[in-house]
Amino acid sequence: MTASPTVLSSRTVTVAATQMACSWDRAANVDGVESLIREAAAMGAQIILPQELFETPYFCKDQKQSLFELAAPAEGHPVIERMQALARELSVVIPVSFFEKARNAYYNSMAMVDADGSLLGIYRKSHIPDGPGYQEKFYFSPGDTGIPVFKTRYATVGCAICWDQWFPETARVMALKGAEILLYPTAIGSEPQDSTIDSQGHWTRVMQGHAGANLMPLIASNRVGVEQGESCALTFYGSSFIAGPQGEIVAQADRESRTVLTASFDLDRIAAQRASWGIFRDRRPELYGALLTLDGETTPHR
Repeated sequence: MTASPTVLSSRTVTVAATQMACSWDRAANVDGVESLIREAAAMGAQIILPQELFETPYFCKDQKQSLFELAAPAEGHPVIERMQALARELSVVIPVSFFEKARNAYYNSMAMVDADGSLLGIYRKSHIPDGPGYQEKFYFSPGDTGIPVFKTRYATVGCAICWDQWFPETARVMALKGAEILLYPTAIGSEPQDSTIDSQGHWTRVMQGHAGANLMPLIASNRVGVEQGESCALTFYGSSFIAGPQGEIVAQADRESRTVLTASFDLDRIAAQRASWGIFRDRRPELYGALLTLDGETTPHR
């Protein structure tokens, strides 16, 4: 008797990346994100990623005490609540980036809203940059949530934030915890100290590496437009994209346009490929102690 061939299960999920420009009209920004989400949902998207800190311009260009007034607690946050209602209406998952106030602490945070409108949890950005035009250490404490994943209606997802994307450890932790899709809301563009620097290609390739190294799709949503601060202006280069599980670019936006991108992935088929490729089977965690140090010494200096 001949055994029948194995039939792989199929679980196809459609994801969306989005990008737009932001102004100091906060209501218009949130309306704009809602419009992008509605457009993506009409295109069949089930997990829709808005960009980082979309409620306002990227305010970290300058160190201004008054800008702490932009922060609000997660509980009762009007933008999160609005996105919860929208997610419930459209049956979509929405990771919501926001400036969080937690008593005397401030975080660059993400609220994961499931397709029924429920709040699955909060992630607080782990890696906080500090450089010309990107002075986030003035505003945000390093996150204390660890690097979680969230089991949504459609997939288990990991969502890191902007500067987190430069650290491959973040993506690997999300993968080890069971993520099936990696999400990166972002705000990145020009470097005011050197107009010859254009990090767009580097930014894209690093995240393509995360997708390929972990054999899972990745979605990155950036902003577009020129934003003027007191000390400098930043030109955000958009280029939001969706990468497939081999790191291949499936869809990518241009550097200037309001955009919605979608792509569909069979997550069960990708999981089977990931298992057979062996990169998680052949890991050697006992050799990676140097990752727990800053200078590569497996036994830290005392």
